[in-house]
Amino acid sequence: MARRRTYTEVRKSNQLRADHVRGMGDVAFLGFQCLNYQCTTFISIPEVDFSEGFSIVCPDCGYVMEDGSATKFFDYELVERNPDTRGVARLIETGTFEVEHKEYIEASLRYKYCLLCNTLKPLEAFGNHSARVTGRQGECTVCKNLYNAIKNQTRVPDQHREASQKRRLYIDVAGASEKLDTKTIFSRFGGKCFKCGELLVDESGHPIPGAHQLDHTLPAYYLWPMTTDNATLLCRKHNNEKSGSWPSAYYSRTELRALSAKTGIDYDVLSGAPAINPDAITYLSDPGHVLDLLSKYAPYMNEIIKLRNRILTTAEFDFFESVEGQIAQHWIDAANEALSG
Repeated sequence: MARRRTYTEVRKSNQLRADHVRGMGDVAFLGFQCLNYQCTTFISIPEVDFSEGFSIVCPDCGYVMEDGSATKFFDYELVERNPDTRGVARLIETGTFEVEHKEYIEASLRYKYCLLCNTLKPLEAFGNHSARVTGRQGECTVCKNLYNAIKNQTRVPDQHREASQKRRLYIDVAGASEKLDTKTIFSRFGGKCFKCGELLVDESGHPIPGAHQLDHTLPAYYLWPMTTDNATLLCRKHNNEKSGSWPSAYYSRTELRALSAKTGIDYDVLSGAPAINPDAITYLSDPGHVLDLLSKYAPYMNEIIKLRNRILTTAEFDFFESVEGQIAQHWIDAANEALSG
């Protein structure tokens, strides 16, 4: 596998690193507002500190949220009214509307610090990284894309060839992308970036050159081809931010519902965990196809191994099994070692 030469290393100096962020790359926080209705303080606590018997004191107003307690917001009477007179026919029940502190905090969003911009952001603002404790990268997607842009300016020719071969490998497994009906895609999204609403067409309704990109709604990373129905219209900024992420890792629940309506992809698929394209699984179930791939991409066996391990962990399907005895045990051992490491 081609590696970066030493002169392409990004050497940082004068980096701004906040003391409270040191060592926090893999610490998840629960973030929520103080339940005192007169207080606007946002509180964050390490997720590991939230356990039975917790007691959290707001640092500004001193309000206490603790296990077994609740905050009352109003008293109520549930009544049945006479449909003719609108008068009260009977009292069904009385009670208080209150929020249990434990339930409130358990339902809060999870956050972590970005190691580059030092800010606390929702986990959804970070790319996936299964090897880390939080399951997310140490840098938010904004910083990661900026950082990668610096490194990619100095990519050596072998790396460009490797990236090109990787794309071809995905196409061979997932199937070539169909001819896109870009007019339908632009119409479906109103000529605007789905994420931010930026207008991506000119006054005549024609696409603005260089302003837009078509994103794989279900990513090529999980072997989904680009099709008219699997395309999301995004501006360049948000296409770079999404960059291979599964929809549920990038979009809000409201956005996922809208995306389902526009693309026809089931909401449960969009909002769920990443899934390998079943057509790719079918393709790789044929030992002949697997042997062809191994021969064609022999110089890029590390990419084959990554693909095998990704499919194995995501779909519990091992396409090496069908050709066991027909390929070197060395490659199977290398794949298993990479998986366990």
